[in-house]
Amino acid sequence: MSENKSWKVAFNSLPTTLEELQALPEASLSEPHYAGALLIPALCLWPENKDEALKMINFLKGPDPLSNHDIQQTGERLKDKAYLPKSYFDGAVPKNNYEPAAPYTVTLTTNPYSYANEGYVTLYVASGGADSPRPLQVRQKPSTGQWFLVSHSLLVGIRVPESEDPWA
Repeated sequence: MSENKSWKVAFNSLPTTLEELQALPEASLSEPHYAGALLIPALCLWPENKDEALKMINFLKGPDPLSNHDIQQTGERLKDKAYLPKSYFDGAVPKNNYEPAAPYTVTLTTNPYSYANEGYVTLYVASGGADSPRPLQVRQKPSTGQWFLVSHSLLVGIRVPESEDPWA
């Protein structure tokens, strides 16, 4: 077992194309947290440009692209909830309607169980609208040393933005 670790990955602007994403230093995917951090801007793009977001996510998934079921499920979970992936940027909370300030920073952490399976790492990302961090799993491809996204549980319910809360 390993100790708790934490990484911050900051983006001055969010990529809007696969080419812009691939031009980022983190796109080397040389560290496990890079694949996790890059997922957030890709999910943020989904509501406005699903096709380009899908290209980004499939790049992050490496040799195992999203299934048709995964694509459908992502679309359903983001329908009318464009704020959901933004909630994973530091400082994005219901009170500011999940509008983070630049630079857009994602904080990823591990715990003592994150490295339980060789070649895999479970990372956790906190949402400003949830009480506990959400997991995502990455896997290393031994032939290249790169880390690719395996799965995530980021698109689950969070508190609604203050602007949409009838009780606010």
